[in-house]
Formats: sequence, structure tokens, C-alpha cells
Amino acid sequence: MLNPDMVREATRLTRAGQLVEATALLQRMLRGDGGPAASRGDAVPVERARLEPPTLELKANVVEEKESGPSTEATPAKRHKGPPPFGGMKDLSGFGMPGPVGRASLSDADIAPDRTRFVSATFSNAAGSRTYKLFIPSRADGGPRPLIVMLHGCTQSPDDFAAGTRMNFLADERDCFVVYPEQPRGANHAKCWNWFRTGDQRRDGGEPALIAGITRQIMREHPIDPKRVYVAGLSAGGAAAAIMGATYPDLYAAVGVHSGLACGAASDLPSALAAMRQGSAGPIGTAGASVPTIVFHGDRDTTVHPSNADRILRGPSEDASLRTEILRGRVPEGHAYTRTILTDEGGLGTSEHWSVHGAGHAWSGGSPAGSYTDPRGPDATREMLRFFFEHSLASFTRT
Repeated sequence: MLNPDMVREATRLTRAGQLVEATALLQRMLRGDGGPAASRGDAVPVERARLEPPTLELKANVVEEKESGPSTEATPAKRHKGPPPFGGMKDLSGFGMPGPVGRASLSDADIAPDRTRFVSATFSNAAGSRTYKLFIPSRADGGPRPLIVMLHGCTQSPDDFAAGTRMNFLADERDCFVVYPEQPRGANHAKCWNWFRTGDQRRDGGEPALIAGITRQIMREHPIDPKRVYVAGLSAGGAAAAIMGATYPDLYAAVGVHSGLACGAASDLPSALAAMRQGSAGPIGTAGASVPTIVFHGDRDTTVHPSNADRILRGPSEDASLRTEILRGRVPEGHAYTRTILTDEGGLGTSEHWSVHGAGHAWSGGSPAGSYTDPRGPDATREMLRFFFEHSLASFTRT
């Protein structure tokens, strides 16, 4: 359990601008050290912390699936090789996963298929500026196409996230555009989306305004069907995707959240720690509201507690008019899973929860070319696209 006195002291230090001291205290709390609160004399050298803004080191955990008979080791998420990032300090802003040091550079063939384009651009508004990469399918010259907004996890880049999810390859098959907004280190030292800050959980402000602005810019400049625009993300990006669904239900027809948290699950660093360690506590005012949502989460995720998946879908699951169907399966030579589907009176799926048994904090069914993937499936990318294309803004009544 988190020590309430230490949580209060960490909050006080953060509000006072003493980020290094708050970091040291939170690090001790994560280790289970319940000693006296950090003081100004406990500061960790600034060259070790480099916290602008403050960040939570949450590593992609490796799991091993054990069954009766011969044991089979799960393919792990990419692991960090070398010294810990940030000088061993905790990354206190979201889902700081260790970078894939030593991995071979990505090739164009890892990122997108032949005869397609993957171009860079920039968007700016009153909230700031962000670069992004846009995937343009090989058959983009016809009528309006769907658009998928993909929000990467901590330490990742658009190229890395595209390679790991293989979203561009499936998008070319399904003839749709994909945009990858990029979080810079200037906004978060670990390149995490700042999902836990209240200023980045609101419509028309902060990071939601930037992501929505990028979405609308693509819609203006390319043949996009405004009724078929979707948003998905991994880890901190998954939490950001949940925020986008909650704050812009008129823009996104469906949401995909992989290993993330609900909008409003945290409002500061201590509550973020608590939510990720043991699930969010207390009410979440904007959770599970109005946008069809598909969630993937490994049941052995020690980075983000699996109970957060239920919190994302809390609203729909409490609707007595919805029908629940539970399906179980297993990927050949891969993970077993439980798929819980909620459908409305017309048979349209309003939400899906894929609990992947034995999986940790990594994109299910992803390619080892990218970071933080578990190739033993099921294929989250394909299932998200299937779920997305079952929905349009016209097919779902907002409540």
C-alpha cells in the first residue's frame, strides 16, 4: 500500500516546484521504504534527474506463461540493455518504458508497404506545436477514406510505433489513412503523453487540443470520411486515446486503448502512481461514457494494473440494456485470451475487452521490428481495425 503521509509530502514538494525531492521520495515509496519524508537535504543530483516536466519509470514487464506439461516461455517485450535510463531515476510523468538500446535501425520495409507514402508535417495552434507522420495508402485518390489516429507510448517514435503495430500494412489493405502525432522530449522527458495532468484531460486545451487539431488538419487536407475517424494508443498513448474519446465524442467514432487507463484516472503524480500500481480509486467522472471502445490488456501487466481496463469500460458495463457475450480462445502457439463483448439492442457492439492471459505490458500480436510488442498475439491491430469499421458517427447514438 502507498504511505499516505509520503503521498501528501510528494504532492507538497511537487506543488512547491521541488521536483527532484519529490522524485526521490516517490522512488523510496515504490521501493517500500516508509521512512521519513524527503527533505531539501535529500535531493538527488540534478544531472541524474533531468525532470522537465516530472516523469514515472514504468517498464515493460516480461512474463512467462506456465501451463501443465512442458513449459513455454512467452516472447518478451523488448528489454532495455545497458544502464537504466535517466541515470537510474524514476520517470515521473507517465509510462516511461526503457528504450530499446542496441536494436537494429528500422528499415522502410518495417514501417510501410511499397507504393505507399509516410510523410512528415507539423501542426500548431494556441496550445503549442507537434510534428506528426502521416501514412497515405496506395489507393488514396478515390472517395473519402477512414482515418486512424495512433498515439505512441513513452520513448517511442511514430516510425517505431508504426513498425511494432504494423498498422500501416493493415491500413493499406483496408484503404485508410493513419496519422501518428509525436510527443517531443520538450513536453515530456520520456516522450510520454501527459495523460495524468488535468490540463491535458480537457477539450480545447493542452494536448487534447493538439491531437484534435492534427486530426482536423488531416481531414481538411486529404479525402477523409468525417464519420469514420478513430483514435488508438498504447500505454500513455492508450490513456491519451481514452481522453480523446471522452473529450471529443463528436470527432472520433470509436476508440482503441491498449494497456492504458481511463480519462480522469489520475490528477497528479501520486494518484498516477496509485492508479498504475493498483487501479484507480474513487470516481472517474468522464470514464466509459459515449464512444464505442475496444480495450486490450495483458493480465500479467505489472506496469499498468489490469483492473484499469475495467475502469475504461465502466460506463457501458453498467448499462442494463446491453447484452454481454464472453468468448475464449487461444492463438496457435501463443496466448490464450478472454474476449468480453457488449452489444446494444440492435446487435451493434458498444465495447470489447480483450484480456490476454500471460501477457505483460506490450502491444499484443505486434512485430518484433518495433519496441514493446508481444508477437504471441492475439492481433490487436487487426481486431481494432475490425471493431473501428463496425462504427461510424451516424451508427451510434451519443448519450
